[in-house]
Amino acid sequence: MRCALLVSLFVWPAAFCQSQPGWNLIWSDEFNGAQGTQPDPARWTYDLGATGWGNHELENYTNLAENASMDGQGHLVIKAIQTGARAYTSARLLSKGRFEVQYGRVEGRIQIPFGQGIWPAFWMLGNDIDKIGWPQSGEVDIMENIGKEPGTVHGTVHGPGYSGGNGKGAPFTLRPGRFADDFHVYAVEWTPASMEFFVDNERYFVLVPGNLPADAKWVFDHPFFLLLNLAVGGDWPGNPDATTTFPQQMLVDWVRVYQGMPDTRRRRP
Repeated sequence: MRCALLVSLFVWPAAFCQSQPGWNLIWSDEFNGAQGTQPDPARWTYDLGATGWGNHELENYTNLAENASMDGQGHLVIKAIQTGARAYTSARLLSKGRFEVQYGRVEGRIQIPFGQGIWPAFWMLGNDIDKIGWPQSGEVDIMENIGKEPGTVHGTVHGPGYSGGNGKGAPFTLRPGRFADDFHVYAVEWTPASMEFFVDNERYFVLVPGNLPADAKWVFDHPFFLLLNLAVGGDWPGNPDATTTFPQQMLVDWVRVYQGMPDTRRRRP
């Protein structure tokens, strides 16, 4: 098995390799740093600021350890903290400039929070976003949750003619339970002709070019980078209310990226 951090050309010992049948692991972060250690700068950078991020969000994203650091137990903790009336800090990590991928399986084992106005996400953006803008660059939301729906997550893609509220996607609902009670594995399997979304290896949504609106362009034919963030407020989740407690935290056990020939991809019912 080939296990390499592509952007640094650092080859890992075999003991650190993880596998999925039919796939080769090409990149991962296992978040095994000491307590208080910040995310590996060779893998992750940060979006910063309190611009609303196109959704009227309330948080100010920082690069501070209090908002994103290891817990010493093999997890990245992304923490949203209330700092005043309708004022919050949090973190948005991205692999832009460090790692990009085109096709394969991208997955993360994550325990999300819950509560009105809380918005955790694990997603990807096209690496040409700075040149052509959004949504022309494409977006793949591997997992999004709005905290007032603790038992439901969403997998969605966005592109020109099918973005925002018109994105193409589907929900996945636990029966019974809420996602905040445990870790779950959220994944997308991406080929030149499809996007397939999974929760705990259960496939719940498949998108192919023929599912797009008439004349809409399939823009998932180039490299994408990864993002992890915990937003507060915004048009979709709404704002926190008296029932929302802080701090809120999103625990990330690992993020892994695999590639393999299409005819070796795992098939599921």
